[in-house]
Formats: sequence, C-alpha cells, structure tokens
Amino acid sequence: MAIDMSAIRKKLSQLSGQNSKKNTMWRPEEGTETTVRLIAYPNNDGQPFKELMFYYNIGNNPGLLSPYQFSKPDPIQELITKLRDEGAKESYELAKKLYPKMRCYAPVVVRGEEDKGVRLWAFGKQVYQTLLNYMLDEDYGDITDPTEGRDVRVTCTKTPGKMWATTDVRPRGKDSPLSEDSGKAKSWLDNIPDVNDMFELKSYEELERIINAWLDGDDEDSSKESSRGGNFNQSSSSTKSDDSPDAISGKYSPDIEDVKAVAIPILRHRIVRNYKAEAEGIKIEDIINQIL
Repeated sequence: MAIDMSAIRKKLSQLSGQNSKKNTMWRPEEGTETTVRLIAYPNNDGQPFKELMFYYNIGNNPGLLSPYQFSKPDPIQELITKLRDEGAKESYELAKKLYPKMRCYAPVVVRGEEDKGVRLWAFGKQVYQTLLNYMLDEDYGDITDPTEGRDVRVTCTKTPGKMWATTDVRPRGKDSPLSEDSGKAKSWLDNIPDVNDMFELKSYEELERIINAWLDGDDEDSSKESSRGGNFNQSSSSTKSDDSPDAISGKYSPDIEDVKAVAIPILRHRIVRNYKAEAEGIKIEDIINQIL
C-alpha cells in the first residue's frame, strides 16, 4: 500500500500542536480591516465552505455538534421532535430554543501572517450569504480560485450601544494568485485544516446525559426555576430564587446593590445567548454584568 504523504503531514501537525484549535482558528479583531484569501474546501460536494450545525443555549456548553447532520442518532433532535408534536405553546417555545444553528467555516490565508499557513474562519449566515453572492456576481466570479481569485477585505466594527460587532466583507478589485510562489501555494492547498478535527462529536449517551441534566436544572447552581423541564405548564412567576430572601437583608425596599446581588441568579434563566455569543464563549453572567 502506498504511503499517503498528505496524511503524514497532517499527523505531524497534530503531534506538534500546529493543528490545535487555538492555532487553527482565526477571527477578525474589532476596529480593524484585514485582508485574507479564501480557499475553497476540496471534495465538499461543490460547495466552497463547510457548514456545521450546533446546539446552543444548553447549560454552560459553548456549542454541541449535532449528530443529526451526519445521519446519526441524536437525542436532542428527538426531544425537539417530541416537543413540536405535543402542540403546546410552551413545548414549541422550548423546541425553538433548542433548534441547531448553522456556523460556516472557510479556510483562509491572512495576508501579513502567511507564515501561520491556512487557518479557519468561522462566520454566520449573513457573511456566508454575502460571500456566495459575490461568487455568483460575474464581476467577481470564483474569489477562491488559487490563480485568478481575489483577496477579500474583512472589516469588523462595533457600533456604540450595540452588543455585537458587524463584519463586512468586500473582494479587492483585481484578480491575484494565492501566492506568487507556486510551491507555497501548493503547500497551502495540500494542508487545509479539517474543521471536523476542531470539534468533538459527543456520543448519544453523552448528549442524553447533558440534555437531561439541563432539563432537570442540575447544570446550574442557583434556583431550579425553569420552563424547560418535564412540567411545561409551570409558571416562572411561581418560583422564587433561593438567593432572594437574604439579598435585601430585611429592608422594606431594595436599593441598587440589592438588585445587583440577585440579578445573576434571577436573570440567568431568562437570557438566551445567540449562536455568536456561544461561539465566542460569552457567558450569560458576562451579559448581565454588562447590563448592570
């Protein structure tokens, strides 16, 4: 059997830590404009970038890869189907909260950081649609082409008063090769990181344990108030936080410090992070503290 040199290079990168998630993932910094070259994933059913579906908002997990997208048994998808079939409004709302969200991944070479090789850029639906629209535009064409493609300017800005930054992408005006050095370009194309290596696909049993703990409230250390458990008719107003009685210290009315003291245990269950917050590791506590 012939030796696969690409597989050997990949294994060597894994052993040396070059393919660790920290070294492989790239994202634009707020307030900057960065030029990158997008590379299309090979053998990807004709699509330039890869899509992955994640479950968010389940406890403190930053994102759970959905087995359902790989045609594997998925307890969370089974729960979603069950909730939708129940027909109750509370069940539907919980099912909607659990729906997996799409995250897109594109191999990129960051100009000025070519020594770091090909990395992966994760982005959401809006940036994904914008890039695909450019590729369908005859004035731009296949911007990922290694010889006649185009570099892309990525601008990340945050508007005052907004929680999240906005990412704008725009191809440069002229075609250019991936690299003037054909040997370097070939090396990059032969060493595109596999996004599937970046995330763990948990077993059915692990996901079942995680979702059951979340439904039972065992994944959080404060009040068990929730509309997500087996009793979907339970009113959130009928449940009192365990931290509330002592927080105001017997005073007739709370002051601002009292509000801050109970804010996290009370609001924790009423805030839902979107996929971007989950992907960037922003905790619910961080959001609450920013509001306060």
